[in-house]
Amino acid sequence: MTDHRKPSAAEHRRMRSAARLYAVQALFQMEAAGQTAEKVAREFETHRFGAIYDEDEMAEGDPDLFRRLVGEAVNWQARIDQMTDRALVAKWPIDRIDPVLRALFRAAGAELLDPATPPKVVITEFVDVARAFFPDGREPKFVNAVLDHMAREARPEAF
Repeated sequence: MTDHRKPSAAEHRRMRSAARLYAVQALFQMEAAGQTAEKVAREFETHRFGAIYDEDEMAEGDPDLFRRLVGEAVNWQARIDQMTDRALVAKWPIDRIDPVLRALFRAAGAELLDPATPPKVVITEFVDVARAFFPDGREPKFVNAVLDHMAREARPEAF
């Protein structure tokens, strides 16, 4: 956004949704390319937020939420991965699942550990992210089940 007006509630929600999607992409890229959180975050904020590729405009992301999710996913990765492992079937430890889903569970786990967003909102938002990556697959239902389990562990008082 080039103007300096305050975003509407709908724009703010879209920016937060975009930040979640970008956080998953950034965490995936960090793992795939072995890059630091700081380097990837800078690249996303500079080259992805609001960028235009072949006439497709990328959504403007909420930079504060994006940085918080990426940073917390890195800071709390061991705890989040353990929560994810407990939510997965025993035969499927987190290191055996799709790397996009692993990144998604880490970003969602970071937001679940932060009391600012209700867990049901986090689950709904990240199921939507799963749909964006896997529009025709069963992954969104799988993500819903895993995140529900993680949310109940992270924030039992919210249920």
